[in-house]
Amino acid sequence: MRSATPASRYDATLRILHWAIAAIIVAAIALGVAAFFLRPGSPPRVEILTIHKSLGMTALALVAVRVVWRLSVDAPAYSAGLGPLSRFGAHLVHVGLYALMIAMPVSGYLDSVAGGHDAPWFGVFTFPAAIGRSAALAHRAGFAHFYLAWTIGAALALHLAAVAWHAWVKRDEVFARMWFSRANG
Repeated sequence: MRSATPASRYDATLRILHWAIAAIIVAAIALGVAAFFLRPGSPPRVEILTIHKSLGMTALALVAVRVVWRLSVDAPAYSAGLGPLSRFGAHLVHVGLYALMIAMPVSGYLDSVAGGHDAPWFGVFTFPAAIGRSAALAHRAGFAHFYLAWTIGAALALHLAAVAWHAWVKRDEVFARMWFSRANG
């Protein structure tokens, strides 16, 4: 795998946000899957969902910060250019991931609040209910949240497959652009 030059690496803030959001999403998905198999209303499920919801809303806030930061900081140029198909594919997957990182917590929030449940943040506070109770909206939002979870899982698998392909097959700098290196900051 080729190292990225400092000029071809994302800035440290974007790298930190990228990896923090990735860890939060993986944890939220794992907790969501675990909660799915527990009896509704049981204390372990309630605790797991509290953490799951808190992570989802944290991810949403960090995605907003990341979008604002990314719009204020240009993406670094590649040392060796990617072909037009690779650039288009990367752009398409990244736009899709951003859309999913927004849609997942929003649909989860709507499912909770419309279903008459709290939207807590780690027991520190509860997000206000921006909408009233609605069984129909809760059902639609829950349906969307469930299928968006499968979609984000597939998109993440595609993203990781592309990273692996660039790192181990093409042996180019794509992975190094977002990774941390002592030599390159």
